Amino acid sequence: METTRQSKIARLIQKELSDIFQRQTQATHGTIISVSTVRVSPDLSIARAYLSIFPSEKAQEIISNINENQRSIRFEIGQRMRHQLRIIPEFKFFIDDSLDYIDRIDALLKQ
Repeated sequence: METTRQSKIARLIQKELSDIFQRQTQATHGTIISVSTVRVSPDLSIARAYLSIFPSEKAQEIISNINENQRSIRFEIGQRMRHQLRIIPEFKFFIDDSLDYIDRIDALLKQ
């Protein structure tokens, strides 16, 4: 169960991450990255971000690239949120495949 502080920080991180990814993907046409959810640990030291990536064929490549550059993403989040948070959490990025799961179930139901 999330505390109020955890959920507020998660929403703030989600907003900032989505802004960062939106600015970075403007240069690459045809790729969309959206931050589905962010979950923050109770001690606020780890943030797990679930990303929905379109097209899904490039998802694994993009996630590995993001995980390699997570230090620079953490630095940028730290610059943006330096007045709200004392300690910036470590980031772990995962693929949110819920849309693919919904499409698969929908296709099975149509058969």
